[in-house]
Parts: sequence; C-alpha cells; structure tokens
Amino acid sequence: MEIKVKSVDPAVAALCPVAEREGVATVFDRNQAQQPQCGFGSLGLCCRVCWKGPCRIDPFGDGPSEGICGANRDTIAARNVTRMMAAGAAGHSEHGRHIALAMQKVGKGELPAYSIRDPKKLQAIATRLGIETQGQDTLSLAYQVATLTLGDYQNQDHDVACRWIEASLPAKRLDKLKSLHALPHNIDATVAQIMARTHIGCDADPTNLFLGGVKGALADFNGMTLATELSDAMFGTPAPVVTEANIGVIKADAINIAVNGHNPLLSEVICEMADELNQDAIAAGAPLGINIVGICCTGNEVMMRHGVPLATNYLSQEMAILTGALDAMVLDVQCIMPSLPQIGDCFHTEVITTMGDNKIQGARHVSFKEEHARENAAQIIRLAIDAYRRRDPNRINIPDIKRTAVVGFSAEAVVDALAKVNSEDPLQPLLDNITNGNIQGIALFAGCNNTQSVQDNSYQTIAKKLAANNVLLLATGCGAGAFAKGGLMNQQATEAYAGDGLKAVLTAVGEAAGLNGPLPLVLHMGSCVDNSRAVTLATALAERLNLDLTDLPLVASAPEAMSEKAVAIASWSVALGLPTHLGTMPQVTGSQVVTDLMTKDAEQLFGGYFLVETDPEVAGDKLVEVIRRKRAALGL
Repeated sequence: MEIKVKSVDPAVAALCPVAEREGVATVFDRNQAQQPQCGFGSLGLCCRVCWKGPCRIDPFGDGPSEGICGANRDTIAARNVTRMMAAGAAGHSEHGRHIALAMQKVGKGELPAYSIRDPKKLQAIATRLGIETQGQDTLSLAYQVATLTLGDYQNQDHDVACRWIEASLPAKRLDKLKSLHALPHNIDATVAQIMARTHIGCDADPTNLFLGGVKGALADFNGMTLATELSDAMFGTPAPVVTEANIGVIKADAINIAVNGHNPLLSEVICEMADELNQDAIAAGAPLGINIVGICCTGNEVMMRHGVPLATNYLSQEMAILTGALDAMVLDVQCIMPSLPQIGDCFHTEVITTMGDNKIQGARHVSFKEEHARENAAQIIRLAIDAYRRRDPNRINIPDIKRTAVVGFSAEAVVDALAKVNSEDPLQPLLDNITNGNIQGIALFAGCNNTQSVQDNSYQTIAKKLAANNVLLLATGCGAGAFAKGGLMNQQATEAYAGDGLKAVLTAVGEAAGLNGPLPLVLHMGSCVDNSRAVTLATALAERLNLDLTDLPLVASAPEAMSEKAVAIASWSVALGLPTHLGTMPQVTGSQVVTDLMTKDAEQLFGGYFLVETDPEVAGDKLVEVIRRKRAALGL
C-alpha cells in the first residue's frame, strides 16, 4: 500500500523512498496504520483517570452522557486538557530546574566543564530579581541567582507569586492575573495541584478546572523564562549568526553526530569536545573530521549559539538516520521518537540516550552527569567514530537540500540591532514603524509538527501571508525549524515575500547592523523553551507605552500544535492576553462548554483567546484581521 507522505520538505520526499526500499517504517507509515483514529479521543470525550473505565461519552447523544462516576462531557474534556497543561509545565520547568541546579554548582565551583559565558547577562538577571550586584564576583552572583530561582520551586506562601513571573510581565498584566488568582506561587505545587484536582472524585466544574489549568500554564511560562535566561548566562546570549538548515547539512566525508532533544547542558560540551577530538576522526578515515548537526530544540540551542547547522525538526527526525551517513544521534529529553533505535539498528547509527529518566528500549545509554560532562561527551564522540568505521558507503543517500539561515535573534540581539538605528532609544524605531504602519503588528510562531497536518506547510503559508501584510515575524522551536529548512530565515526571503513597509524596515535595520542587506524574513528566537524571548520584547513595548500586552497588535500561532508543552504554551499565551491561533483541532470540541471557555469566555477573562483554524490560508487572513482590529482600537 502506498504511504501518503504529508510534508512539504523536499528532503523528506527524497528519503521516504529509501525507507520503503530498506523496509523501514517511518512516522508517516505509523500514522497511516493508526487510521481511523479514535473519534472519542479526538473530541476529548474519553476518560482514563480511573480503572472503572475507560469511559467515553457519545457525541451524538444516543449513548452514554456520563462516565461511570457521573462525570459529564464538560468535566471529562476539561480534565483532559488541564492535565495536558500540567504535563507541559512539568516538561519545561524540569528543564529549567536542571539548568538552575547546574548554575548553582557552577557558583560553588563544582562543575569545571561549565562557566558563566555572559557575565553581563547574569548581572542583568540579578538586578531584575532584586539581588544586589555591587561588589559581587561572578561565581557568587551565579550561586545567588540560581538559589533564588530555585525558590520558585519551593515557596509555600500562596500569597507570594513566583519571582520570575513577577519580574517578567508588565504591571497591568500582573494586576489582571492577580485579580483572577491565576499567578502560580510554586511551579511544582501548581503541577501537583492540577493532578490532585483531576483525580477521580475531585474537581468536576469545567470552568474551575480550566482556570486551574491556566495557572499551570503560567507556571510553564515561569519555568520557560528562567530556563532561557539562566541558559543565556551560562552558555552565551545568542546573537545573529549565518548557518544552514535541512538534511543536506549531513556530510558523506565526515563523522556526523546529531544532537536531539531540548537540554543544552550536554550538547554544549559535545560541541567543545568535537573540536578536541577532530584529529581522531580524521585518523579514522573521515577527511572532514566531526560534523555536529542539530535536530529539534537541542539543535536550535546550538544553532543559535554556535552556528551548528540544523538537520531537521520533530516530524522528520528519523530521516537523518535514513541518509545512511549519521554515525550517532545523541538524545537528551522531550520530543524524541522511541522509533529511533529501531531505525538505527537498520543502519550503523549509534542511538544514545543520556538522561536517567529518559531511556528508550534498544538504545545505548551513556549516563550524563554534569560533574563528568567532558568525559561523557568524549565517550559519545568515540562511539560515533567507532560507528563510522562500520558505515556502508553504498547505503548513503544524502539529498543535496539545504538553505541558508540567519539565526540567533534573542531579545537582546533585536534591541542591539535597533540600537544601530537609534542608539539612545533602541525601541523608538520599532514603535515609530508600528505607528506609521510600516509594521502592522507582530506574530510569534511556536509549536511542533503534527501528522494531522502537512509538515511545515501551514507555517510557510501563514508566514508568507502575514509578511505580505507587513507583519513582523518571530519563531521558536520546530516552527523555527520549518522556516529555516524552507528558506524563510534569510535575506532572499525578505526580498521575495515581505510587504513594502516591512521590507523597508528590515532593510534599514539590517544595513545599519552591518548585514549588507535586510534582516531575515523570520527572526529565529530559539528553542521552544525560548518563547519567553518574544514576551520580553513585547513587555518592553507595553511598559514603554503604559499598556497591557493585550492592547498591542500582537498574535501567536501554533499551526501544528501537537505536544502537551504546546498546549501549555498556547494557554499561557492566551492568559497573557494574546489571540492565539491553533492549526490543530484541540481535543475539547466534544464539550461546547470547554470550547466556549477557550474561544469566547477566555477573551472576557484575559483578553486573549484561542482562534482555531485548520486551513492555513484562512488562518492567515484571520490573523491579519485580528491585527487590524488591534490597531484600530489604538487609533492606528
């Protein structure tokens, strides 16, 4: 049976026939094997929170209208989506905890493989958190920042909000969230409370459940923000760098090592050790030495800080192995397909897990400890060198498909670029061009890949429409990967797709910043944990204008939302007041009450709301109209 490949990525189209020839099942085969998918689950009407079930509600009204315990469709749908918000918050905040604990040890001098690469950023963080910096050395300050940050996982006073969220949002938004009792006091406690209230026999009010979930989503924002900021201090704040993206960055004459996942603690050291062991790779017969490539958000992390090329994003991570030239794939946490070891076994690829709580059956495990980071990284690289010796040159299929990408636009990098236009008041050029209409608004693209959609297509379609309407585009995570692979993160894309006003602004800033041309069409802001960068920029604009975030012509879009983390991100985006597009039908539509909560009632509560539209052409038009309404409300 012919498998329908749902991707606009030409590299995927080139490699799927290789998988068929080799008898390797990919994500697209498994997606087809799952059809038809459970309609009850797709509507959010299946409950598995106890063993009396699973229970399901008949969406047509002919069968059960309640679960065995009496929970109706509204309770079940609300519980399900709220638990997803908690899981998303747990994923991002655990990432943040790992970084904070590592920084604390750096401050105590216990991790020789790590340092504070951006002391200026550390000073800014300390000031933001209310820590006195005068007379403090860098390591002492790092210890204090990390220790204070870990308080956001430990504070037991319900009346005191997490420090990071208090330090990251404009006053008007904080006042709104306080009035709704939506500010988390403790990340871990907020996640635990969601799991407790959704246990059998507990909270059954859909509105109360949803609001509890939103608090969990805001805990996710808190965890993401601290993870991003501390990572910048430890590993360096990203600045623009030119690199390449798509599967063609894998090289036949090199030992290719892909770093895949989300946590930069190991990948940073692998990049360092690759330089030290490069001669060993050449001695093993690889004339180009070691070639590190990125996948998913670990790929985004090393791409924006070191210019490491991005091989691919979430849905096509298997394709890197199908080239026959990937010698090792190094896995840390999150968005990693358990299929990878099976596919690695079909070739010579070493698939290596590294985290004790993220193992995969069939993979080799190298236990990563920060105290032994250099030794762990060296062991992994040597495993890749050994694998290279087993490589079959007759099975190499690397599509010559890659695009130039200009990446690394942290909030600081954006402000630095604007400062080249107006050094005394960097935000003024942006404000002036929003006011005069050269920039109609700003859109943040976030989220995943999803087999419910044609991979990357919605990102590209919506972005081109918004750019033609002079909307400034920001992107993170696998959305950023879609744009980088598709050639929308370079100067040529600006020339081809930007409206006249947007093109003029991007050209003026790019020329002033010394790029000899415009800024790229889409500004790469980092991994999915880095969505807080866009909020930092928006908060600066809101505070400058004495407005709330919801007053600004800002929108967010998750065209291929898939994971629990994406649900949490989209939910805090709504809670911060942003109209937020979902291109995947959320699994709540079996309940009109929950659907209305997300798409209508949320706007009354927060100013933000979910805009659900699966057609990317229509979604683009709707987002443009939202921005126009926001401008009209401001008198622009």
